Amino acid sequence: MPELALDKQRIVTEAVALLDAEGLDGVTTRKLAARLGVQSPTLYWHIPNKAALVTAIAEAILEQQFPELASPAPEERWQDWLIGLAGRLRRALLAHPDGARIIAASQLSLKMAAISELAMSTLVGRGIPLQQARLIVLTVLRFTVGYVLEEQAGRPDADALDGFDMAAYATAYPTVMAGVAEYFRPGRTVDDLFRDCLEQIIHGPAAQSGPTS
Repeated sequence: MPELALDKQRIVTEAVALLDAEGLDGVTTRKLAARLGVQSPTLYWHIPNKAALVTAIAEAILEQQFPELASPAPEERWQDWLIGLAGRLRRALLAHPDGARIIAASQLSLKMAAISELAMSTLVGRGIPLQQARLIVLTVLRFTVGYVLEEQAGRPDADALDGFDMAAYATAYPTVMAGVAEYFRPGRTVDDLFRDCLEQIIHGPAAQSGPTS
């Protein structure tokens, strides 16, 4: 590939492809330069360092799910709209290996700032005080990234489980085990868990709990 054909968009597109092939740990300037057919220093004319590259990848990942940002319709409850927004963010992160790690490591992502701005301004426009709106939006976005981080970490492998005494664990932590078993009755998935957790964050425990006495 002629070096004159190189631009930032082409670098980022190839970086996302490298991410999909090898995960975040495989995204190195050496490998990226090799895929582009250039020397590593050439990349720095367009993207100055690894942090800037990670942020550029984050922007590309988010752009795929958020090509536009729209406020809720007047008749739509902000709570439902915000849960939908978080669902779109989760889908964006799950679409690529280590998507959540990319977003967590990115610095000064303009797309994440735009998502936060829209969400906060929407809540303020619906009468939520600014400080509360910020806390709600921050909690929802950070929960979403953290949830996907755990999802993309995967289940423990056989080596990690070697020698682990599940029976003893269940005996020591019966409420934890009962809660997991009760929740994941037939038909329930991690998608349901994600939404139900968001319901708790946005509506509060009182929304789904029974009498306390």
